[in-house]
Amino acid sequence: MALEEVSVVDKIEVLLDGHIQVRRKDQILKDGVEVAATYHRHVVVPGADTSAEDPRVAAIAAATWTDEIISAYQARITEEVVVEEPAPVVPME
Repeated sequence: MALEEVSVVDKIEVLLDGHIQVRRKDQILKDGVEVAATYHRHVVVPGADTSAEDPRVAAIAAATWTDEIISAYQARITEEVVVEEPAPVVPME
């Protein structure tokens, strides 16, 4: 009875705004047959460093992330950042 743990990227989706959704499947195999599996998901945003990603994710990013998509994403994030005024300091009596 040989147990083996295998991790594979089994789903890659590209959204309209350029985000890449990645699903990794971690499998436990017993004599080559899957006996258990868990999933992990993460999102890669336009313009992010993909050097640590699965090579297929990096290739998809290179093919789909145009300068226009990266600029639109960065502009949207800049607009979403809300700068709050610090609370006034009230002297204690």
